[in-house]
Amino acid sequence: MSESVLLPDQRNDPSFPSIWDELVWRGLIHVSTDETALRELLSGDPITYYCGFDPTAPSLHLGNLVQLLLMRRLQLAGHRPLGLVGGSTGLIGDPRPTAERTLNTRETVAEWVSRLQAQVERFLSFDGDNAARMVNNLDWTAQLSAIDFLRDVGKYFRVGTMLKKDAVSARLNSDAGISYTEFSYQILQGYDFLQLHREFGCVLQTGGSDQWGNLTSGTDLVHRVEGRSVHAIGTPLITNSDGTKFGKSEGNAVWLDGELTSPWAMYQFWLGTGDADVIDRLKVFTFLDRVEIERLGQATADAPFRREAQKTLAAIVTATVHGEDAVRKVIAAADALFGGGELGELDGATLRDALAEIPHATVPAETLVIQALVDTGLTGSLSDARRAMSQGGVQVNNVKVDDPAAIVGQHVLPSGVAVLRRGKKTLGAAFVDGVSGA
Repeated sequence: MSESVLLPDQRNDPSFPSIWDELVWRGLIHVSTDETALRELLSGDPITYYCGFDPTAPSLHLGNLVQLLLMRRLQLAGHRPLGLVGGSTGLIGDPRPTAERTLNTRETVAEWVSRLQAQVERFLSFDGDNAARMVNNLDWTAQLSAIDFLRDVGKYFRVGTMLKKDAVSARLNSDAGISYTEFSYQILQGYDFLQLHREFGCVLQTGGSDQWGNLTSGTDLVHRVEGRSVHAIGTPLITNSDGTKFGKSEGNAVWLDGELTSPWAMYQFWLGTGDADVIDRLKVFTFLDRVEIERLGQATADAPFRREAQKTLAAIVTATVHGEDAVRKVIAAADALFGGGELGELDGATLRDALAEIPHATVPAETLVIQALVDTGLTGSLSDARRAMSQGGVQVNNVKVDDPAAIVGQHVLPSGVAVLRRGKKTLGAAFVDGVSGA
C-alpha cells in the first residue's frame, strides 16, 4: 500500500441511493426502530443524533470504534452529532451479564470523562452547519434530587418491562443478582435521550445491539413524555468467523489510547485478520467504497498470500486512530525487522513497542550476546548459542556476529535495545538495563 494513500478521504459512497442503504451494505444495522421511517429520516433534512460512551475505563476500545465511525458516517451525510460521555452513568456502569461492577471514585470518573471526550472529538468535525457538540449527562443529573427523579422520570417506567431487558434478566438469573443501582441504569440512559430531545431536538440514538434495552428505554420515554416518535439503531456485535472474540489481542482489549495499545500492536492486530473476516472489517472500519472493497475481496480470493486486504485494513484503521505518521513508523520498523533494513534509523519508541511483542529480556550492557540469546529464549543453552554463532546463524541489529566474547553493549542502538536474530526468521530483543532510548 502506498504511503500516500494510508488514509483515504473520509466520505460516504455515492453509489448508494441513501446513507441507510450504505449502512445496511456495510452490515452496520443489526436492529432498529421503524426501518422505513429511518430511511426517510436519514435521507431528508439534517437531524440531530447521539451516541453515549461511559467512562468505565481510561480509554475507548475497538468496540467503541464501530460507534465512532458510524457517527462520522452520519455526519458526512449532513446530520448533526452529539457525542455524550456519561459523567453520571459512568459512576454506575451498565449491568454486565454476570456480576456487579466495581464503582469507581468520582475523581477517577471525572478524569476518564476528560480522556474519553478527547478521544471522541478526534473522530468528528466541529466545523460547519452540522458541527458536532460534546455533552455530559452529569450536567442534567447532578442537581436532580431523588424525589424529582422518582416523580418526574421513574413514574414513566414499568418494572415488568424493565425486568424483561436482556441485561437485567441475565443478572436476575445469575448467582450475583442485580443491585437497584445497576437496575436503574436504563432509566438514566432513557433520561439522557429525553433531555437531548428537549434541548437539541435529538431524534436518533445509536449504540451496540447489546445495549438495545437501554436504547429503547430512551425511545419509549420520549414517546410517553413528549408524545413523539424517536429512533434507535443497534449495530451488530463484531465476532470472528472462527468463533473467537473480536477486539482482543493476547487476551487483552485493543484500546484506542496509544499508551495502552501501541500503534505497532494496533497495526499487528489488524494485520492478523483472517481471510474470512477481512472484507467485513473493511466495510465496518474504513471509508473505502464498494468498488475498492470488492476489488480487495477478489484479490484475497486470487492471491491470499499477498494479504493486500489485511495490509490495507491495518494501515487505514491504525492511521485513523493514531495518524499517518505513526503508521509510517510502524511499517518502517516492520521492514527493518523482517526485511533486514537499517534499524538505527528507526523511531526509538516505535522500535521498542515492536520488540516488546516478541521474546525479549532486560540485560546489563556487559551481558554476552550468547547469554542474551539464552535469556530471550532464542537458544536453550550457552553451548547451543555458541554453536549457532559458529555456524554463522546469529545476527545483532541485522549484522552477523561470530565472536562468542561479544557483549550486548557493543551493539546497543540509540533506542537502548539490541535486536537478536537466530537464523533467518527467529527474532528476540535485549533491552539494555538503565537505557530507556529515544
